[in-house]
Amino acid sequence: MKAVWNGTIIAEASKEDLIRIEGNWYFPPELVKKEYLKESDHHTTCFWKGEASYYDIEVNGETNLGAAWYYPQPMDGALERVKKDFTNYVAFWRGVEVTE
Repeated sequence: MKAVWNGTIIAEASKEDLIRIEGNWYFPPELVKKEYLKESDHHTTCFWKGEASYYDIEVNGETNLGAAWYYPQPMDGALERVKKDFTNYVAFWRGVEVTE
């Protein structure tokens, strides 16, 4: 599976390494190319997963604000609900294509 934005692969992993939650693919943090990610001050809260932190994606001089997110400290019970530890796994949106 690949996450691609602006013609550049941001993350790449085998499907078995990803975690699917609510229709989104979450990539292991070590398989995301951190050179394209910049910490964002943006946060949102999911009632069962907890507080999400965001990254802006920067590729070829262009920025996609808040296009990636992760949960640094999932809420109690979230890991049991997903049946896997998704701490710091990264998901994408806002035009980032995730394909096989």
